[in-house]
Amino acid sequence: MNKNDSCEAHTYELPPLPYEFGALEPVISAEIMELHYTKHHQTYVNNLNKALCQYAEAEKQKDLAKMISLEQTIKFNGGGNVNHSIFWTNLAPKEKGGGALPQGALSEAIQKKFGSLQSFMDKFSAKAIAIQGSGWCWLGYDQANDCLVIETCTNQDPLSTKGYVPLLGVDVWEHAYYLQYKSARADYVKAIWDVVNWENVQERYLKAKN
Repeated sequence: MNKNDSCEAHTYELPPLPYEFGALEPVISAEIMELHYTKHHQTYVNNLNKALCQYAEAEKQKDLAKMISLEQTIKFNGGGNVNHSIFWTNLAPKEKGGGALPQGALSEAIQKKFGSLQSFMDKFSAKAIAIQGSGWCWLGYDQANDCLVIETCTNQDPLSTKGYVPLLGVDVWEHAYYLQYKSARADYVKAIWDVVNWENVQERYLKAKN
């Protein structure tokens, strides 16, 4: 399909990775990061752009059936792009603050909702490990009730589909950990706390509250 004005208006690009592929080792290997970012995330972006072009053309042709048929593809690949774009920034090398304990308003909100950071991490980890098949576990912000929530989403469904603002997401698709951790998802989830970028999570929290 040749690019037209409609297609160009819907072009998404792979966001820059804020660190080198090997920066999160030993928690996440350089091999996994490179494959995850350059292959999996890039594929979501490519398929999203293709589907949006097809949707724009169908809309121009008033082909409602075609538009409806594309919605799931847009949701899946669009969600994949949204989720991964957040995920990369939710992580950081240790020398740049990865794993440093949350501070300020976010720390207070976690303690208010979950009792302690450790209690939150235990509950979050348990939900992440228990996801059947592929999906994500999220710390989100419930704007209606001004509180934090832990939610899981299947496949690439974004947390926004449940009405919450995403703050911290952990990808538990096998492509996120299998080359390194094999079937030991629990080991991957336990290790990832060592590279969580709590400063980024707090920035998202403060923005969501304002």
